Amino acid sequence: MHDTHVAPTWDPQQYLRHATHRTRPFLDLLARIPELPAARRPRIADLGCGPGNVTALIADRWPDAHITGFDSSADMLARARSYEGPTAGGGLLDFAPADAATWTPDEPFDLIVSNAALQWVPGHAESFGPWIDTLAPGGTLAFQVPGNFTSPSHALLGDLCDTPRWRARLGDQGRRFVHVLEPEEYLKRLIDLGCAADTWETTYVQVLRGEDPVLDWVKGTALRPVLTALEDDPEAREEFLDQYRDLLRKAYPAGPHGTVFPFRRIFAVARKEI
Repeated sequence: MHDTHVAPTWDPQQYLRHATHRTRPFLDLLARIPELPAARRPRIADLGCGPGNVTALIADRWPDAHITGFDSSADMLARARSYEGPTAGGGLLDFAPADAATWTPDEPFDLIVSNAALQWVPGHAESFGPWIDTLAPGGTLAFQVPGNFTSPSHALLGDLCDTPRWRARLGDQGRRFVHVLEPEEYLKRLIDLGCAADTWETTYVQVLRGEDPVLDWVKGTALRPVLTALEDDPEAREEFLDQYRDLLRKAYPAGPHGTVFPFRRIFAVARKEI
């Protein structure tokens, strides 16, 4: 059996094809983050920064902050570094390699934020304590993760991977998101850690356009482990995509104005006591 836990390779260009829809939840998250401690220039970490496009938005909210985006993908960091340098408000934006599964802050941060990354990290809630411990008094931990893993797009992917044709080859590659907790579970954990916490969920009813747009969407995220596992076998890769495409077309039929693709997301904002 093939290794079912190989780290997926990432394609920044594919991910950014739906940048508008992917950015909106981050803007909603930023809007709910309280003011940061005023004792010094804000120090901010963006954990799992991807191609850096949303990291750059943090500087709009805190223009004088020193913001570091961390990611484990060299391809994502290469794209992100196009945003690197001084910011218009006298701050600094830079990037560094780090894996969210093992990252430990080596200095106090006023804000640790993560956008659609922690779902890839088994047991990520166990890191909340160490991260909060290193926050400055009055600092904030804030994140959002996809919460749509029972939706047809993801359920069909898992079911297809589990068919006799693909089971030995792909194993659990289509079900890599069981690590996400429900909003009330995140709330309890964060309150237990002594924070003032706010958690919520939002379902974005998105209209995607183009040919097979749901397949195009998941090629940038949920499908990455499968594409990575099959990257050395182009024929098998195309066979899998053909089968998955047919399933998605039935689950998400195209309408006269595009394809409706509901997407649930889970949010959390936790402020450390002063």
